[in-house]
Amino acid sequence: MGCIQSITCKARIRRENIVVYDVCATIDQCPTRIEETSPIVLRYKTPYFKASARVVMPPIPRHETWVVGWIQACNQMEFFNTYSDLGMVFRVLCDFFIPLGCPAEAEEQPQVLNTTPKRFPGSSWELPDLREGRVKAISDSDGVSYPWYGNTTETVTLVGPTNKISRFSVSMNDNFYPSVTWAVPVSDSNVPLLTRIKRDQSFTTWLVAMNTTTKEKIILQTIKWRMRVDIEVDPLQLLGQRARLVGRTQQEQPRILSRMEPIPPNALVKPNANDAQVLMWRPKRGPPLVVIPPK
Repeated sequence: MGCIQSITCKARIRRENIVVYDVCATIDQCPTRIEETSPIVLRYKTPYFKASARVVMPPIPRHETWVVGWIQACNQMEFFNTYSDLGMVFRVLCDFFIPLGCPAEAEEQPQVLNTTPKRFPGSSWELPDLREGRVKAISDSDGVSYPWYGNTTETVTLVGPTNKISRFSVSMNDNFYPSVTWAVPVSDSNVPLLTRIKRDQSFTTWLVAMNTTTKEKIILQTIKWRMRVDIEVDPLQLLGQRARLVGRTQQEQPRILSRMEPIPPNALVKPNANDAQVLMWRPKRGPPLVVIPPK
């Protein structure tokens, strides 16, 4: 009879005993901000993705510890930086500075429009395992708190025994704030040749309760979201006047799924996306080069 009231003998934690409410997932309705203050790099800052939820956990049995929080993984990434063809930029400069000695062409020579698609050189941040389809997702942890996205507002730890329910909130936010070189990243030249930045990245974010001893996971919520950036650059303009945002100015809002999507194994372990990504240089001709290898 005494066992009925014993915390040690309480029933195990189940999904039906956990209450989740006030789930919110948004992306700020403001455009990506472009920064042109550095002569070396262009920087851009996207709006924030934000997720939050309130949770009610049942009493935790003795010898059990549960963590409730956010886990995030990258499902897809396209991140291309296009640079002008050196010959094309030289031709434009010659046209502009003909009095300084660039060879002028005969006025009678007709201009022929070349409609053949050109492959312009560029750099790309890539996740090789994801690109090749070897994994379905890669962890987006902070690199310290695996598998959690972070360990401040992102998680709450409950150590048993507790003799009453626990009420709390968990929240997280994410955005992009990278630097892209004006000049070709594999060149010693400082001449600005960057003409386009295109980024399209998708994520899945889970709210999860996990038993730290048994590693049992209870998925409480699944969110899908996407961030897209398209920046056009005129490298011939003065610093501060080169880049402009094209395409959409506001991001599509996240989707809070009605079903609980399972977490792929790679979303729970090392490496995270920051450590797994590689910077490639893809020239107009010849094989691609690894500029920055994975960590």
